[in-house]
Amino acid sequence: MESVVPFRTAPVAASVLAETIVRLDGFEVMAAVGVNHGEIGRRQPLILWVELGLGVGAIDRLDQTVDYRAIGAAATVLARHHIDLIESFARQLGEACLAMGDVQWARVRIDKPEAVDNGLASVTVTVRPG
Repeated sequence: MESVVPFRTAPVAASVLAETIVRLDGFEVMAAVGVNHGEIGRRQPLILWVELGLGVGAIDRLDQTVDYRAIGAAATVLARHHIDLIESFARQLGEACLAMGDVQWARVRIDKPEAVDNGLASVTVTVRPG
């Protein structure tokens, strides 16, 4: 006969630190972005990968984190206005994310699938409060 050991949670040591990273992956927007002749005056897809570092400490309540929908909404608002470079788009989205609560840093990767014929143009920008 097998003996079953009851599950018990381990005590948390006082020296344990937890960093929480909130992510929104593969979010697509149709954006007015670009400086090349064929890009001006039309929208094109951007695929966004966003990470927000919420710092060190336990997150146990909704008001201690960031709503993923808020990240998507900020990207959608940015996509409505022409921005020359995906680098600028990423930085502006990162700056908007810094204002979404206790965000210590924001890392935004943007893939621009229609930028080159045989590959994928991409940029990653990390912003921190100044």
